Amino acid sequence: MASSELIEALQALAHERKIDEFYLIERLEQSLAKSYERILDLEWDARVTIDRQTGKIYVYELVPVGEPDEETGEYAEFEERDVTPDDVSRIAAQNAKGVIASIVREAGRQSIYEEFSGRVGDLVTGTVLQGTPDFTIIKIRDGVEAELPHYDAKRNPGERNERPANEHYRHNQRLKVLIIDVRDPNSDAPRLRGEQARPAIIVSRTHPDLIRRLFEIEVPEIYEGVVEIKSVAREPGARSKVAVYSREANLDPVGACVGPKGSRVRMVVEELRNERVDVIQWSDDPAVYVANALSPAKVSRVTIDEDNNYATVVVPDDQLSLAIGKEGQNARLAARLTGWHIDIKPASFQGASLVNDTELVEEVEEDDEFCVFVNEDGSRCRNHARPGSRYCGIHASLEDE
Repeated sequence: MASSELIEALQALAHERKIDEFYLIERLEQSLAKSYERILDLEWDARVTIDRQTGKIYVYELVPVGEPDEETGEYAEFEERDVTPDDVSRIAAQNAKGVIASIVREAGRQSIYEEFSGRVGDLVTGTVLQGTPDFTIIKIRDGVEAELPHYDAKRNPGERNERPANEHYRHNQRLKVLIIDVRDPNSDAPRLRGEQARPAIIVSRTHPDLIRRLFEIEVPEIYEGVVEIKSVAREPGARSKVAVYSREANLDPVGACVGPKGSRVRMVVEELRNERVDVIQWSDDPAVYVANALSPAKVSRVTIDEDNNYATVVVPDDQLSLAIGKEGQNARLAARLTGWHIDIKPASFQGASLVNDTELVEEVEEDDEFCVFVNEDGSRCRNHARPGSRYCGIHASLEDE
């Protein structure tokens, strides 16, 4: 390859990949310097310069002058000795392909990092390019790809799973995804397996903020800041709860998010592949907030223990299973949404003390119909046990321990 052809190829690559031409040439000079040190078997370091106009390559050996520093042992001055070989262009051409590919890849990742590192938390729309058992590649725009990881945590500890279990993607399918991370090519942190060959942008379909961004698109009042999403609790692919608050007293925040005949929330549900979304009203009164969070169940009474961050909820007997939800899902999401530990019990216990009631605990212990879980404060869980189990739906995971 002639010198002029080399510089033309570099200029074309820089234009195609949207990389600064002079940065590309500087990186090539640094890489070629290391190659010539090895090829020419130089005693000292080498420096390579490429003429920006003609593409001609010059190789210099940096011979130290004077005495080294007594403390550091390093030389302060160097004399450049021209050691440019006759076949310098041929040697450069042989090494240029791999060097340029590496430089272009690294520069491209740096460019993507600079552009997207400030966009973590943004919602973007992409097109599915290809899928593997461990991740899906999504095209955000020309030249920019993102990784939607769905690794098996047992086989790949440390990797992410950002795909809901009920979702599978097809080629050219359009998806709305949330940017959750951008890999820094200059980071000193330990790298994951094959990270250099994977896209720099990581996106998610399971993150709670995905629901926030979807509601911002569908509900103008949220986008304008009149209605605020206070909290989101989510079990991806199954069910979510969203607590909303209105800054205007005359505006119903739940109605604004649901929309006429449920049109607004329906668009969010469709994008989430029919994941159930409950919109509830936030309140600064913890008792009201906890009661709202257990919707659609009707709550009779809520007692708050602020010292222990504990809420005891009384519901009608026929509402108990609805309040707890399938496998404890409704109660679990309500607890995440509010930040309170929620203890649900039927109205048949209404006459008893709600907190630290010894007689009630003894009575429950004698009845095999109730969960055997004991809380940190020594009180017994007062939820009904699931059929064939000693635990309620909330504590069912303890059955096998």
